[in-house]
Amino acid sequence: MAELSPADRHKSHDLGLHAEQLSGRTQQVFFSPEEGDNYTYPEGFDVDFTKKAEIDAAEMDGPQVNLRIRELMGEGYGHIVVKNPLAKHSLGVGILNRLKLDFEGSLGYFGCGLIDGPNVHIQGRVGWSCAENMMAGVVVIEKNAGSTFGAALRGGDLVCKGDVGSRTGIDMKGGTIIVGGRAGAFTGFMMQRGRIVILGDAGINLGDSLYDGTIFVGGTIASLGVDAVPGEITDVEAGWLEKKLATYGLKAPRGVENLTKIVAGKQLWNYDNLEPSEKKIAL
Repeated sequence: MAELSPADRHKSHDLGLHAEQLSGRTQQVFFSPEEGDNYTYPEGFDVDFTKKAEIDAAEMDGPQVNLRIRELMGEGYGHIVVKNPLAKHSLGVGILNRLKLDFEGSLGYFGCGLIDGPNVHIQGRVGWSCAENMMAGVVVIEKNAGSTFGAALRGGDLVCKGDVGSRTGIDMKGGTIIVGGRAGAFTGFMMQRGRIVILGDAGINLGDSLYDGTIFVGGTIASLGVDAVPGEITDVEAGWLEKKLATYGLKAPRGVENLTKIVAGKQLWNYDNLEPSEKKIAL
C-alpha cells in the first residue's frame, strides 16, 4: 500500500485501520439497503431485546441447541439464556443477527464461530477456536480460552478476561482481541489487520510473520517472532485503549501509556522479491 501524505491521513491510520482500493473488483450485495447504516441480512430476524427466553441444554446436542436459538429468534426473542451448555462443541455458531446471548457455563471447541452481530456473554471457559471468523458483535468470556482464540477474526470485540492459548489471533484480519491475563506462543501469528491487547505476559514468537495490525502487551514478552518490532504508542492509541478497556471493566497493569506496542517491521512485505541472502536476514 502506498504511503499517504499527511493531508490525506486520518486518525484511523494511527490505530492500524487502513482503506483498501477495491476498484475493478466484483462486489456482491449481502445486506438490505433499506436498513441504512444498520445493515442486516435479508433473512435476519426482527427481535425484541426486552423479550427473554431460556434454553436448558443439558439433554440437547449442539445442533439442537443452535436450532432452538434460531427458532426463538424467529419468535422475536432478543435475549436468550442457554443453561447447562456443559462444554458442548460449536454452540452459538452462524448467528447473523443482533441478539443478546448468555451461556451459563463453559463451551467446547469452535464456540460462537461465524457470527455477525450478536452480543455474547460466556460465564465459563471456552475451547479451541472460539469466535473463529467473527465478523461483528461482542463476545466476552469470563474465564480462560483455548488455542487459536479469534482465528481469522474480521471485526467486533472478542474479550477473554483470563488466559488464552497459543496462536491467538492467527490470520486475524480486523476487529479487536482483548486478553485480561496471559497469551500463549505465536499470538498474532500471520496477523494482517486489527488490534490485540494482552494485559498479562505474552509467550514466545509474539507477532510472528506479522503483516499489519498492532499488538499491545502489559506484561513481559518471552520473544518476538519474525518481522515483529517495537513501536511507540500514540496519544490517539492511548485514548482508544483507555476507553476500550474500561468498556469491559479492565485496566492496564501499569497504565496504557506503559503498554509495549508491537508492529510489523515490513521486511516480509516483498519477501518473494528479496535475494536469497536477504531472505536469510529477514527470517
